[in-house]
Amino acid sequence: MSTPEQIQKEIQALPEEAQSLLIDFIEILKKRYPKSPEPKVDAEKSYYQKFKESGLIGFVSVEEDLSTTYKQVLSERLNTKYDHR
Repeated sequence: MSTPEQIQKEIQALPEEAQSLLIDFIEILKKRYPKSPEPKVDAEKSYYQKFKESGLIGFVSVEEDLSTTYKQVLSERLNTKYDHR
């Protein structure tokens, strides 16, 4: 016997007053633990499209090879900014 069938059998064996209390308890639980909506899966869009739509792509302009020269660029810009010290 599966669990839902067993629970249903046990509930039917209870007196009406106990069944009523059980229904009230279930309503309290439903309020306390609301069913969260399932997130929509947008499989049609690529990660690039999602980032582009969010505005994260193209909001700054930098050198194309910044991923390999970032230390040099940072060092030069900091020296320019703070060379008066």
